[in-house]
Amino acid sequence: MIIEKIVGNVKDLEKAPHHVERVYLRSDDLVKKIQRVKTDHGNEIGIRLKDVKELMDGDILFQDEKNSIVISVIKDDVIVIKPTSILQMGEIAHQLGNRHLPAQFEGNEMIVQYDYLVERLLQELVVPYARENRKMNSAFKHIGHSHD
Repeated sequence: MIIEKIVGNVKDLEKAPHHVERVYLRSDDLVKKIQRVKTDHGNEIGIRLKDVKELMDGDILFQDEKNSIVISVIKDDVIVIKPTSILQMGEIAHQLGNRHLPAQFEGNEMIVQYDYLVERLLQELVVPYARENRKMNSAFKHIGHSHD
């Protein structure tokens, strides 16, 4: 089976689908337009998206009257940074920006993929943080840049 478009998302359904097969993806894989995956029932599926939409947790790849195939994102090892002031947020954002480290923001939290050097930096700067396994809604995107 080759999937070329997303049917919908389980978050938008009024009631849960009857039988669900899951495709477990890392957050990095959400940006891939073409990939071969396997469901938790052992079925192989090809994904070849025609539109530019990124995959998301809960996306429905296939659905009929009885069955659905749904994406579940695997939790990432992340550092959740909780600055105590706008100054502290600016300082740590500048430090991480110099490293070209992609970040995501949820509420007052800055989230980056776990890196022991970032953890050490946060400890040195006395910035509150926590290491967590968290399901991310989208992929960490690296932005191409050079210092020419």
